[in-house]
Amino acid sequence: MVVEIHVPLLPAPDARDGGYPFAWIDEVEGFLFVLEDQGDMEVFDDGEENGDVYVFFIAGADEETLLAVASRVATLSGVPAGTFAAVSADDAERPGLGRRVALPPSAT
Repeated sequence: MVVEIHVPLLPAPDARDGGYPFAWIDEVEGFLFVLEDQGDMEVFDDGEENGDVYVFFIAGADEETLLAVASRVATLSGVPAGTFAAVSADDAERPGLGRRVALPPSAT
């Protein structure tokens, strides 16, 4: 089982003129790698752009734990509103085919 975290590919609300508008991608990746190092879950695959969203893939724990991680990602500062999770099989043909799960709104 994999939980996909789908984040709308929108610039951070606090992005400065000329700055990288998607700095939240690096922040989310760093957050997930810290949790992976702690053994809470694992990053299943590299994140990827998929249409109008950026998708992060996590696995290595039960569904409840992975959805809790996804909820924490959704509430990180700078992460665009509208983030959702999809519970999927690890051999799914493409992202977004799994059961969609609403996540808490962003803190921004």
